[in-house]
Amino acid sequence: MSIGSAVVLAAGEGRRLRPLTKYRPKPMLPAANRPILEYVFDALVDAGIDDLHVVVGYEGDRVQDHFGPTYRTRTITYHRQDKQLGSGHALLQAREALDGDFLVVNGDEVVDTDLIEAVIDGHSAQNVCTLAVVESTEAPMYGAVTLDGDTVTDLIEKPGSGSYRLLNAGVYAFGPSFFSAVENVEREEGELALTDGIADVIDRGGHVRGVRANGMHSEVTYPWDLTELARTLLADGRVNEPEREPGVHVADSASIADEATLYAPVVVGADVAIEPGAIVGPDTAVGRSSTVEAGAVVRHSVIDSDTRVGTNATVEDSITGQGVEIGVGSTAPGGPADVRVGDRVHEGERLGCVLADRARLGGGATVTPGLLVGPGADIAAGVTLRRNVDEDTEVQG
Repeated sequence: MSIGSAVVLAAGEGRRLRPLTKYRPKPMLPAANRPILEYVFDALVDAGIDDLHVVVGYEGDRVQDHFGPTYRTRTITYHRQDKQLGSGHALLQAREALDGDFLVVNGDEVVDTDLIEAVIDGHSAQNVCTLAVVESTEAPMYGAVTLDGDTVTDLIEKPGSGSYRLLNAGVYAFGPSFFSAVENVEREEGELALTDGIADVIDRGGHVRGVRANGMHSEVTYPWDLTELARTLLADGRVNEPEREPGVHVADSASIADEATLYAPVVVGADVAIEPGAIVGPDTAVGRSSTVEAGAVVRHSVIDSDTRVGTNATVEDSITGQGVEIGVGSTAPGGPADVRVGDRVHEGERLGCVLADRARLGGGATVTPGLLVGPGADIAAGVTLRRNVDEDTEVQG
């Protein structure tokens, strides 16, 4: 079947990714050196989608300001979900703009064009819904699927355990009748999930087809997932900067000193400056307009745009937000570490630290592995940081 329209669900916040999502939605977090949502748009356009619809909500202006009215000459129509009431409710915001079969993808997950094309090719007028299914040992942790041939017989959200090996990849094709199906589903705790609508179709005897497919499907749930995602993208060469040598991708406008060293795989974005004696990589992404000063070392990290890593600083297994300052001689050593996210401690995660937007780490400061530093926080020179730091907090020696 030919499908020309797609709805991208990009209204969510991603609370477990705080403090990185304090002022921007999860789809705008960096996948290597550009937003996750750009990868989603690229996959759709490469699969032949010309009509892009994006449902925004939390910090939605950040999406609209970044992309504007078009992407790669394709028109983007924005729809707003004023309250985060679930993915099914988000889809309903685009209902009036669609009159035929359409795709739905999550805006906060990098997916392959192959997955999208498999769903388009497998969908027919007889299917209320067609979804991509991939084999994954992580199915119990996310969304598991059971199949009878190519018919989906059950969707199990985050079963947590069991022998499930088929994962719902979050790429769907729907017929127009699905809007009525999802609208009539009983809400749980005020929210309406897209998968609840699909489960209701199955319960009522409608045909939901599962298409087994191969291809990348990312799950970014916690901050350390961003470094793992960057590692995967870099290993596959899935970045958009020119390749200077095997595994070393550098934007034409970047300035790399002759005495600097880049270890593959690594990507350096537009207008970045890397000064003499600096070491960047492996498994590292440096975002637009950032600076890595002389003698600094950055490994296994995601450095977002407009960040400055000071002279002789060391940053490992870490993620920065935008506009971060890392002082001269400061240190963020790598994990594994125990990381407190909300009221839960995650043991043994590979995370140096998270420095959210506009955070400042003073010269000679040291961050104990696994800490989260909020937006605008100011850590004084020479401090050894041993706890998470809230937004706009000053920590003195």
